[in-house]
Amino acid sequence: MTRTPDHPTPPLSDPHLDPRPEVGHEGGGHGGGRPVPSYDIERLLMAGGGSTRLVAGVDEVGRGAWAGPVSVCAVVTDLSDPPSGLTDSKLLTPARRTAVAAEVESWAAGIGHGEADVEEIDELGMTEALRRAARRALAALPERPDAVILDGKHDYLGAPWPVRCQIKADLTCVSVAAAAVLAKVRRDAHMATLGFDAYGFAENAGYPSPSHQAALAEHGPTPHHRLSWSYLDDLPRWRHLKRHRNPLAGEGQLTLLDL
Repeated sequence: MTRTPDHPTPPLSDPHLDPRPEVGHEGGGHGGGRPVPSYDIERLLMAGGGSTRLVAGVDEVGRGAWAGPVSVCAVVTDLSDPPSGLTDSKLLTPARRTAVAAEVESWAAGIGHGEADVEEIDELGMTEALRRAARRALAALPERPDAVILDGKHDYLGAPWPVRCQIKADLTCVSVAAAAVLAKVRRDAHMATLGFDAYGFAENAGYPSPSHQAALAEHGPTPHHRLSWSYLDDLPRWRHLKRHRNPLAGEGQLTLLDL
């Protein structure tokens, strides 16, 4: 049963909600009625018996980008009311997302960040890179959680944590929504510091926007690009730079045709 939300669902005309899907993000936008995140999943896990006391919500950002790290955030809460306006980070304008992130940082009981850089992604593949980034985020929490909620349907974390995978948890689950907002704000800020203005990292965060693709075709990849990814196959001038690795190492490579 869905819990009665503590805060009303923002109207569709809310100026702090971004109606556009994020450029290059696999998830796209959400339409229709937007649910307010609840603690239903956290409470379900805690009520399941055993010693589950702390539940961490975990989400990633940057998996589908062509440049920059993949970043993961883990958040533990005390089940208190979350900051007003907390929702799927993709639905918030950049300014509102930054404001909500600041509130989450002072409200959450525990926050941990982890990332895997482009070298790890190229060498190990996205699945293993995500696993390492998530474990680093969980290790950075002030206290080890007893269970983890992952956004999506794939468990890229695995043992020793009991993992609950939940599709659209960044929209419906408080701790995961908080982790998603923090992960995105932190990674976006990092991407904006990388320079290479022609690629527009400050605007596209390494995702394949038109300006990013045009800069790649003209200038080739930067040191921040993932060189094992198949987008290089679509760039005849630069495809000789592609790094080849064991195809069993993991998935995650995209081409222009996948967008």
